[in-house]
Amino acid sequence: MTRMRRAAGAEADAAAALAESLAVLLDAGLSPRSTWEVVATDGVHPLAERVVSALRQQPSCAAALVRSVDSDDLRMIAVVWRVAERTGAPLGHTLRAAAEILRDAAETEREAEVALSGPRATARLVSWLPVVGALMAVALGADLLGAVGSVAGATAVAVGGALLLAGRWWMSTLVKHATVRAPHAGLAEELIAVGLAGGASADAAREIARGAIAESGLAPLDERQASRVLRLASAAGAPVNELLTAAARQQRRVAHADGRRRATTLGVRLMLPLGVCVLPSFLSLAVAPLVLSLLSSTTAGLR
Repeated sequence: MTRMRRAAGAEADAAAALAESLAVLLDAGLSPRSTWEVVATDGVHPLAERVVSALRQQPSCAAALVRSVDSDDLRMIAVVWRVAERTGAPLGHTLRAAAEILRDAAETEREAEVALSGPRATARLVSWLPVVGALMAVALGADLLGAVGSVAGATAVAVGGALLLAGRWWMSTLVKHATVRAPHAGLAEELIAVGLAGGASADAAREIARGAIAESGLAPLDERQASRVLRLASAAGAPVNELLTAAARQQRRVAHADGRRRATTLGVRLMLPLGVCVLPSFLSLAVAPLVLSLLSSTTAGLR
């Protein structure tokens, strides 16, 4: 049975809504624990109930968050909360930055899903072509079972079946690779900016961000762009937070374009398994048994 997929971007949107709700309540003057209790009561996100439950044993909201999250989107909220907690940065502003990253990720997923809908449907339809061809041959009166009884027929069916399975696996792999979601773009820059906003030095902010990432279970972040921005800000005496935020937004735009590019090129990539596996499978499973059946009936009629 085919498992139903959640709408593209739904998880990231739900996490963004949670981060925005937390930010509003924190800016209204509620304490972090009270904020989580209110969000849990209103049912904004299932994570809130788990955090409230974990707070009975954990010393801080950040620790409870790390124990309660179960997806990369929610781990990102735990990371930014941990960095803000350790540096003293404003939690409301920090969570709004996290929500912006999550909203961008959700939008990228939705656009990629739209671009992928055509190639995915093509792959699904074409993969059934050999089976449909075999059924049509039977409908035309071909004795496929008799044809398969011969050595040539059995060989054709075996080769066709293997090619069909290989083609379906190949196309499925291409679609899966095209839908792989990259790590949250710009997160390293945003975390360092949070640490700097809390009064930490650049080096300290980077160490705190790395520690928070390691605790949360997220994959290590690419800090090359952040390092370049920090060097530029140090050399020019420019406001480093603004440069980091701008670099983070640029990385999100690049990730957005990359997702669309992968989806657009998928249609071309699917031509390879179609020509190498699926069409030869159609010939082996439908055309070859039909020809063998006709030859067998013709030979029998001449006797």
